[in-house]
Amino acid sequence: MSKTFEDLISKVTACSKKKLSVAVAQDDAVLEAVRAAKERNIADSILVGDEDKIREIAGQMNMDLTDYEIIDIKDPIEAATKAVELVHNGEADMYMKGLIDTKDFLKSVLNKEVGLRTGRALSHVCVFEIPGYDRLLFLTDVAFIPYPSLEDKVDIINNTVEIVHACGIPNPKVAPLAAVEVVNPKMPVTVEAAELTKMNEEGKITGCIIDGPLSFDLALDPEAARHKGAEGRKIVGDADVFLFPDIHAGNITYKSLVHTCPNVKNGNILTGTKAPVILTSRSDTFEVKVNSIALAAVVAEAMNN
Repeated sequence: MSKTFEDLISKVTACSKKKLSVAVAQDDAVLEAVRAAKERNIADSILVGDEDKIREIAGQMNMDLTDYEIIDIKDPIEAATKAVELVHNGEADMYMKGLIDTKDFLKSVLNKEVGLRTGRALSHVCVFEIPGYDRLLFLTDVAFIPYPSLEDKVDIINNTVEIVHACGIPNPKVAPLAAVEVVNPKMPVTVEAAELTKMNEEGKITGCIIDGPLSFDLALDPEAARHKGAEGRKIVGDADVFLFPDIHAGNITYKSLVHTCPNVKNGNILTGTKAPVILTSRSDTFEVKVNSIALAAVVAEAMNN
C-alpha cells in the first residue's frame, strides 16, 4: 500500500520505465519536470512541439536533449493531436499538457479519431500526502465537473477507485461529503450520497466501501466520529476518498490544503480516459508536476496489466 509519494515512485521504478507524450513541450516548467522524471527513472518522454523553442529553452536550463525524441510541429493544435495520437496508438503510456490552452488540450483528449475517450465522464483526482495523516488522501472532483449529477458521481467514483487501486489500496473507503451526516430531503446532496451508499451495498458500484452522507470531520477525524457517536458508521475518520458535492467545495478544500498546510505534497491526474492524462497548471510547483507524472506512471502500469 502506498502511503507517500516516495512509495509511489518506488512502485514505478520497480516496473518497466513508462513513456510520456508531451503536447506543446516548449515550456520550461514542464521540461524541468520531464527531466526530473527521467533522472528518477519514472518515465522517458517524447517532446512534441516547436523544436527550435524546445532546444532554446533546454539550452537555457542546461538540459541535455540527446536521449529525448523530439517531434517538430509548430502549430499547437497539430502538436497536441500528434501527441495524443502517440498514446492512442500505444507508442506512449501517458499524455501531458505543455504550453497549450486547457480547452485545446482537452479537445485533443476527446478527439474522436485519435483521442482517449472511454464513454465515461472525465473527472479530476488530486492525491495528497499530508504530514501527520497515515495515508494518501484522494480528492475528487476539484477541477472539472462543476455540478455533478448522480450519474456523474457514479462515474467519478469508478474513475477514482481505479486510481486508488493502482496505488495499492484494494478496497478504499469513499466518503460522499455534505454539510451534515444525515439525510435531509431539503439538501439534495445528502439524498444523492445516501443513494450512492445504497448502490454500493447492492453491488452496483464495486471495488470500494461507500458511506454517505458524511461531514468533513467525520470523514477525516476518528476523534470527531467518536465525539458524535458515529462509531457504528462504515467510515469513522478513516476515508481514503473525499467525493465533493460540487466543484466549489472541492476547489476550496484543495487550495486550503495547498496554501495552509506546511510540507503538504500532491499530484493530480485526469481520469475517465483510456490512458492517464496529466493536466497541471502553470501555477503548480515543480514537485506537483513530478508527483503527477509518478502518479500517472503507477496508473499506466495498472492499466497495462
